[in-house]
Order: sequence, then structure tokens, then C-alpha cells
Amino acid sequence: MVRTAAACELNIAGVTACSTVDWPDMMTATVFLQGCPWNCFYCHNPALIDPRAEGAVTWADVTDLLCERMGLLDGVVFSGGEPTLQHALVPAMQMVRTLGFRVGLHTAGAYPGLLARALPYVDWVGLDIKAVPDDYATVTGRAPSGGHAWRSLELVLGNRLLRAGSDHPLDYEVRTTVHPAAIDDAGLRELGCRLADAGVDTWAVQRFRETGARQPLPRVSATDAEAAPLRLDDLPVERFRSLVIR
Repeated sequence: MVRTAAACELNIAGVTACSTVDWPDMMTATVFLQGCPWNCFYCHNPALIDPRAEGAVTWADVTDLLCERMGLLDGVVFSGGEPTLQHALVPAMQMVRTLGFRVGLHTAGAYPGLLARALPYVDWVGLDIKAVPDDYATVTGRAPSGGHAWRSLELVLGNRLLRAGSDHPLDYEVRTTVHPAAIDDAGLRELGCRLADAGVDTWAVQRFRETGARQPLPRVSATDAEAAPLRLDDLPVERFRSLVIR
């Protein structure tokens, strides 16, 4: 049985009123939802992991902000944390669309079932794919996480194909954060080939940055923490329509 929820039940950690970096080429408000089931060692927003932490912003605060910024913003991005942890995400997206805004979503694909319910209301997805499925626990600390994430990738690519040529297409970007404790250059090339084989044509490789991350990094040895950054010089660039390094 699918639990229903109202948008006002969203547990919201914070809101960025105006952002140009959360959705390519779009001016957005970004809503950060509290809670994530995973414990990625390189997480740059660890305060948002605990789903029991009380939110700092109400949904009414968000809708008031959006009403004030009609005509100024292109859309609203739901980020986190992991937005698909919360059942109130879908009604919140529906309300955002009713207000006339486009909807973006940042997700790691932890909950493919809720993602499937949300995708019809989404215009753009930034999907984190952290590793090949068997290596996910190294990053997330959770054994079954790889299967969930790659199932979510199938859902995003399938929805994009179904909606191609419609008046409501789905755009996306697959993103991978790289740290030598999780992947080496050969492993990153393998991941890129696996993504291309799955049908991904837009990939962003993001270098780990210490800003906001826990110190010391959990589950990372001192040797791995001090390892040289990846060279990123052997990526399968020719297999992607767009491959960017950040």
C-alpha cells in the first residue's frame, strides 16, 4: 500500500531563494529536504542525513517565496538529503507545477519506487551514480544501495525515452563524485563505459571537495585520505554527447 502525504508534511532543512548552479542554465529556488538513508563518506551535507532532525523551513514558507518570485525564477529544484525519502515530495511537486514553475530533482536513486511516482512531474533530474553496483557499499556504507541506484537510472532513461518529442520532455544529468578511496582511474573508466552501455549520454564527473565534508572522512583510512587525486585523463569521452569535469 502506498502511503499518501500532503506537501505541508515535508521536512525541509533549508531553501536557497535564487540559484544558478543547481539546474544547468536555469534560475531556480532550491529546496533542501532533510534525511538520507545512506552515509556516503564524502557527503558534503552531513547535517542533512538524519531524517529525525527537525526542519528549519515550512512548506508555507516555500510557497510564499515562490509566489513572490513568479516571473523571476525558471523552476524549483528539490534536493537534499535524499528527496525521495519523503512521501510528501510528490504532492509538493504537483503544487509547484500548479504555480507555473518547472520542477528539477537531485537524487541518488535510493528509492526507485517513489522516484517512479515523482518522475511524471519532473522536467530535469540530476542523478548521482556513485559506482558500479557491486562497489556501492564502499561509498554509501549500505549493502543494497547499488541495485536501487541503477534501477533508478533505468527509470530515468526509460522516462526520457517515453517522453521524447512530447510537450513535457525529461532532461537529465548523471553525476559521479570521485575520491581515490572509492575509485581509481581504471575503475572510473569502467564506470563510464557501463553508463554509456546503459544509454547515458550526459555525464558529469565531480572532483571531491573538502568543503562541508566530515573530518576525518568516515570509513576512510589515513592512507586513502591522503592519496593523490585521480588524473581523470582516461575517460571514455567519445561515448558521451556531453562529458564535463567539475
